[in-house]
Amino acid sequence: MRVSIPKLLGLGFSMMLGGYVFVVAPQMPGKIVSHIAHAVGGGQARASTAQSAPLFPPPGKKFVGIMTNSGPYDFTQLDRFTKAVGHQPSVYEFAQGWAVNQFDRSAIDKVAKRGMLPLISWEPWDYTHRSKIASLVGDQPAYNLSHIINGDYDGYIRSWAEGVKNLPYTIAIRFAHEMNGFWYPWGVFTNGNSVGEYVRAWRHVHDIFTRIGAKNVIWVWSPNIIWNDSTNLAELYPGNSYVDWIGLSGYYGTPGTLLYKSFDATFAKTIAQLRRFTSKPLVITETGATNVSGLMAHWITQMFRQLPTHTGIIGVIWFEAFRVIDWQVADYPAAAAAFRAEFGSSLYRMEWQPGMRPLLTVPLRHSHAGGRLATAPSAAPTGAAAPPSATTTSPAKPTESAPTASSSPARPVPSKSPTLSPTSSATPTATTPGHRKLP
Repeated sequence: MRVSIPKLLGLGFSMMLGGYVFVVAPQMPGKIVSHIAHAVGGGQARASTAQSAPLFPPPGKKFVGIMTNSGPYDFTQLDRFTKAVGHQPSVYEFAQGWAVNQFDRSAIDKVAKRGMLPLISWEPWDYTHRSKIASLVGDQPAYNLSHIINGDYDGYIRSWAEGVKNLPYTIAIRFAHEMNGFWYPWGVFTNGNSVGEYVRAWRHVHDIFTRIGAKNVIWVWSPNIIWNDSTNLAELYPGNSYVDWIGLSGYYGTPGTLLYKSFDATFAKTIAQLRRFTSKPLVITETGATNVSGLMAHWITQMFRQLPTHTGIIGVIWFEAFRVIDWQVADYPAAAAAFRAEFGSSLYRMEWQPGMRPLLTVPLRHSHAGGRLATAPSAAPTGAAAPPSATTTSPAKPTESAPTASSSPARPVPSKSPTLSPTSSATPTATTPGHRKLP
């Protein structure tokens, strides 16, 4: 073999590259090495793998989830529900309060190991020190929205962002839900808060997660169903770039529900308003039905039959707990049988696995809302509508409209439910970590 200048140069370059790979690179900070790996294709390969991961829920399907009193600290209610309805839910929702619950990976891992997407209702308040007076239940000045905006809780928020970032799977966070009420300290009708402050607080929390790199979060913005005439939900919306899924809380059997209301009748008005400003996937993050007049099974059957018409709804989470009213399907054989019969449909059957990525777009052209076809907004906003600067006034007592003839049983159902939503009673009792307790 004849030695030539090009061959010598090539040999020298190979030796330099080998020295870099085996000597220099291992001594470099991990961040720099990762940038180099990305430049030569490693990062692109990872991104490609993430994009090819299966979606949750699969397009065209809807998941069924559960929320209980005890969360990941006791799965008894989950196991009873699963046995009663024949299938384990694929999403498990539980609450974590800022004053009580530090980031606890073990609790979240317990849910994931059971094959369910962890959905955390992340609540900025002290649920162990609520007022027993209903009108003052949300009055906790330490958790006024301005304190979040001003950075008073940044250390706590960062601790969660760091913890979530290190999880090997994606979770959902339902931050400061039911903000269009008065029963939580972050509500716009209590604690001196204003509409504009809610949007700023949401974005502040979200931005901290973004800066830290906790991108494995499905952000769930979750108002209560419309219950008064004082709230424009668009003013409370942080914007499409800050939200992944929309959530809604709504029940049959809460205060003021003097007549039977089907699933459609419960949610249609609110969904119609939401679709004027966002086309994000919708999850019913809390729902349930009373059996006071023996109609829980009927309501469940109607819910499952009406869900397919809502192409924008990707999941429903049942509140399987006793809160003043017994909302537990497992306690009523007829209700459990109705749930089992419908849950067995292929539309609702699926499994969540770590590594799945969230479904972020849904077709809306065939969605049913209040008896009319709803269409996606022509241009989804990237920010919230300009909110008023003045603090909002206190809401009037909730009222309920009469049901439509097409969805109502023949007789009205008296309500024996509490004066607030099932997960927000004013009377505290002993608490279980991660959730608020009611009498």
